[in-house]
Amino acid sequence: MDLRLAPFRFDVTPPIGHSLCGGWIKPAVAVDDPLEAIGFVLIGMDAPIVVASFDWCGILNSAHVELRSALAKAAGTTPDRVTVHTVHQHNAPFVCLDAHATISRYSDIPPIVDLTFWKDCLERGAATVQRAMQTSESLTHISTGQAVVERIASNRRFLNPEGKVFRWRGSSTRDASLQALPEGLIDPLLRTVVFLNGDRPLVSIHHYATHPMSYYGDGRVTADFVGLARRRREKDDPSITHLYLTGCAGNIAPGKYNEGTPQSRLDLADRLYAAIIKSEENLSPEPIKSISWKAAEFLAPPGAGVDADKLLQQIGDAHQSLPFRTRPAMQLAWLKRWEKGTPPVTVSSLSINQMRSVHLPGECFVEYQLRLAERLPKEFVLGCAYGDGGPWYIPIADCYPQGGYEVEQAFCEKIIDAKMSQAIEQVISS
Repeated sequence: MDLRLAPFRFDVTPPIGHSLCGGWIKPAVAVDDPLEAIGFVLIGMDAPIVVASFDWCGILNSAHVELRSALAKAAGTTPDRVTVHTVHQHNAPFVCLDAHATISRYSDIPPIVDLTFWKDCLERGAATVQRAMQTSESLTHISTGQAVVERIASNRRFLNPEGKVFRWRGSSTRDASLQALPEGLIDPLLRTVVFLNGDRPLVSIHHYATHPMSYYGDGRVTADFVGLARRRREKDDPSITHLYLTGCAGNIAPGKYNEGTPQSRLDLADRLYAAIIKSEENLSPEPIKSISWKAAEFLAPPGAGVDADKLLQQIGDAHQSLPFRTRPAMQLAWLKRWEKGTPPVTVSSLSINQMRSVHLPGECFVEYQLRLAERLPKEFVLGCAYGDGGPWYIPIADCYPQGGYEVEQAFCEKIIDAKMSQAIEQVISS
């Protein structure tokens, strides 16, 4: 099997003054650490495969399609063989071109994205991929490892006896009563996949399910504790490309263990770095004997009662705070996408030996990741979320009657569980 691997990376740090988190928080005033897009091109199958992870909050709808198309063209493949994810840091860009076009009619709403910066990222990304493919190396072996992560992830939702969400724990808290609540349902494992040329590592993928924010909203651009841990690992051996893929973390955050301070950020980075190191302790490379890629598509209907005129009225209401004007513009983008019937959301799966990476849209609940592990007990499974962010939060169907923040912010009816699960089954079935 003649496989080759072409790692790539390019800077995606926004300029000073650029909107962060869709314009809901303070715009960029300084850069604490740069944002990067990191990935690889896998060559030697029917057509190349591209996997990329951006240090951005989200990439939605037509922006996601446009980015995948640009990278596909650069790699000489098709968009359905490109998966792009965001890590989901919040002091970072949140790109929805459709919503940006809607709010551009209103001078009192800050732009979601600087289009010149966006185009520059597309062009530099394509050029970087093309250069990387010229220096690709043989890919012969794969290795996997995992470790329990200590004191990071915790569930955000707590139910009362009637089965309704009555307490909610965000990314950080100094409320002792929230800190005292249990971790709740999480996936405690950080998983690492290493691609090698013989015994020499080329790329390491690290995968873990949690919101990646220690604190945000101060205008200081950062890849946060996830980026700090990733870069620290890269400094150990700069010859290896490390990328991080956020798991199904829609209802998972470090709130139990994070007080939202600069020290908390460093502590979380230390714990994540320690888990990365531990996951690599017993790596045992094996020759690549089988490899496959599958993709499927779906769309799901917007929530009941969602109406374009009402959304436009809310967007135009100057008395509303920015989140309650920009978010409806993103919701309107999904409504129009559903009504048009295109483009669908792509779900995909890369399988190499017993490793399987499943690529999902939006802010999926951790239950989707746990389902994958249960469905494929003999495989080493990565449930990678934060692909196309068009649907926003994606709870499982059972969580819709419980209410709570994530359900209120979800753009789709609960049938999205069945729709996406069907697509997942298509890409993981033999």
